[in-house]
Amino acid sequence: MRLRSSIFHLRRPSLLRAIVLSLGAFFSSLRLAGFPYINNLHGSPWQILAMFVAAWGMAETFRCLQRKWSLYHAGVLLLLYADLMILAAIVVLLAVP
Repeated sequence: MRLRSSIFHLRRPSLLRAIVLSLGAFFSSLRLAGFPYINNLHGSPWQILAMFVAAWGMAETFRCLQRKWSLYHAGVLLLLYADLMILAAIVVLLAVP
């Protein structure tokens, strides 16, 4: 059985891969900071790895932009802004003492 999804082809742009990378990095950063226990929030040096994965997801989202303006282009721009907020949230969680 052969999968036709572009998520496994790294040379082709894929929005699904970008979303999975960004959200996975965000949720892993939350877990590394000790999220369910609000009183025990702390920064972890491993969150830098999550920050790099989120930046990779943002780069994958940027690769999906088209030159011509369309609703797809607008949706990708919204995803880029969401990726930027994810990066900012990871930096804030990294800075928690």
